[in-house]
Amino acid sequence: MAIPKIMKLNIPKMYSQCLHLNSKICAVSSVKGVNHNAIHTSPKNSLFFESDPKGEYKKFRQKLSPKDHVRNGLKLVREEIEVWKGEVRDAWEGEFFLKGMPGVMDVAFEFKCENDLSRWIATSDKDNLEGDSSCQLVINDNGKGLFTGNLCVEVPKDGKLKRTGYCNIRSIRCKKSFQRESHYDWGMYTHLVLRVRGDGRTYGLNLSTAGYFDITWNDMYQYALFTRGGPYWQYSKIPFSKFFFASKGKIQDKQTPVPLNNISSLGITIADKNQGPFCLEIDYIGLEFDPTHTEEFAYEMYNIPGGLAQN
Repeated sequence: MAIPKIMKLNIPKMYSQCLHLNSKICAVSSVKGVNHNAIHTSPKNSLFFESDPKGEYKKFRQKLSPKDHVRNGLKLVREEIEVWKGEVRDAWEGEFFLKGMPGVMDVAFEFKCENDLSRWIATSDKDNLEGDSSCQLVINDNGKGLFTGNLCVEVPKDGKLKRTGYCNIRSIRCKKSFQRESHYDWGMYTHLVLRVRGDGRTYGLNLSTAGYFDITWNDMYQYALFTRGGPYWQYSKIPFSKFFFASKGKIQDKQTPVPLNNISSLGITIADKNQGPFCLEIDYIGLEFDPTHTEEFAYEMYNIPGGLAQN
């Protein structure tokens, strides 16, 4: 039986042509002044791949030499050993059995001394050359944490930004001894508790659930913190079931409850588009288990049809 012409393929000749074409592509990409990322010869696509959790902001990170990394690592050895001893001590004493008792508030973050502030990072749009806002987290004269600064909503005239104006404080990612990345396990609690004294402005609470894979680095659950202003302290008790799912600042169509056993950090943000100074005094941030609260998730969860796009 005769073989159809369409089936008569010269495999060795095709392979040699592919090699020749590949060599030409490599030669073009090696020319001075040509963007090396303009031609991809591998299936890797930067549109869906994040090489660094900071994304494009990694350029602002301080670069250290290998010698400095070794020097800093040796300085941390003694501290990490003490942290490891504390972990072993807590495991033997079994204090975790006392956490999550009904009606008892467990303090997660305090703001009493400079050592407490070392667990937090304050950032603004000015730090990333995206605005002129400024902020800081300090201990005030009352011995409390003070998140204060100035919010600027004037968009820089660089032709790139469309909006600006944010200030944020975020807790450093939870880690075990010897810099092992970990998560807070808040699965036994139902409410986030804050004792604050604000200025009447609205702040945002952020629960980061960043995981190992890059697709989860920007996952965050958010809810509003409304402050009254004035001289009196306010006690805010917010159910975790009220937090909604967002990624890169956009609320997602497909909502899920907060994975409370996978919290990597907690943050407070102000971005209410009101220019001017702000001030939020924080006494503590705690957790509480309320057995009378039975709501699992406050928002509708539904499956979007396959033909529709999802955020």
